[in-house]
Amino acid sequence: MARKLRIEYPGAIYHVLNRGDRREDIFQVDSDREQFLATLGEACEKTDWQVHAYCLMINHFHLVLETPEGNLVAGMKWFLGAYTARFNRAHRLSGHLFGGRYKALLVDVGSRGYMSTACDYVHLNPARAGLLRAEDPLRAYPWSSYPAYLASPARRPLWLRVDRVLGECGIPKDDQEGRKRFERIMEERRRRESPQQYEQMRRGWYVGAEAFRQGLLAEVEERRGEAHYGRELAESAEAKAERLIEEALKQLNWDEVRLQEEAKCHPAKIRLATTLRAETTVTLKWIAARLQMGTWTNVSTLLSRQRQTRR
Repeated sequence: MARKLRIEYPGAIYHVLNRGDRREDIFQVDSDREQFLATLGEACEKTDWQVHAYCLMINHFHLVLETPEGNLVAGMKWFLGAYTARFNRAHRLSGHLFGGRYKALLVDVGSRGYMSTACDYVHLNPARAGLLRAEDPLRAYPWSSYPAYLASPARRPLWLRVDRVLGECGIPKDDQEGRKRFERIMEERRRRESPQQYEQMRRGWYVGAEAFRQGLLAEVEERRGEAHYGRELAESAEAKAERLIEEALKQLNWDEVRLQEEAKCHPAKIRLATTLRAETTVTLKWIAARLQMGTWTNVSTLLSRQRQTRR
């Protein structure tokens, strides 16, 4: 069965999200949330994970998770399985708790700002979801790592790490004044939050700069297989297609303007479209738009005729 490609490497950081099966509740009472966090702590002990942020909602959870050993898949398998078994025992249920495979967006920690963006998205989720009144401080939501950020280190879980986010906020020291400053920053970000701010978090497969994306695409290209799917592979195919187009344009001595001006059915365009179909997984629609060949049906017809003339 096809599965989504997971990129793992030592030190990788992910925004992990999973929902209940059929979007049903994964927490029915507060003791479920306590059990979830206890199980997360066990998972961190087993895997050496470090958690930078978490938020437990009603039918889903968010984690910003660092994997020093590059073991996201093995760790998540144990973690989700263990929590499901404990939840089912507590409520005398059986079967699946989570719906489908978890989402794991890679976070760019080599470029400033992306780590705090991911953690802000998680910490501001209760306010965004309407679980807090406008007059309630963000710390009033108890099932998030945000209140722990405002507590002293002795009152935090050992697996929760706050230094990266505080550092990106320009807070050099984890003391009382630094934590007060962090709270002021977060309340201001809450007031200024916009729907477009986290578009990459909601719809992307990574959170980071273009150089980070290119590095991931190269990694995907090395690891991809017929059983993998996902937006990562689509972007990897497009990256390869762009390289083939660049090489072809150099051979033709064309630039992008010439590519746009030439006829939709120019033989060179048809040859290039044939190459793209043979050597990448980009769609006919993508080829039609990129090579200025009209509609995808036109490209399909041209390629079909090309195949027939070769017989």
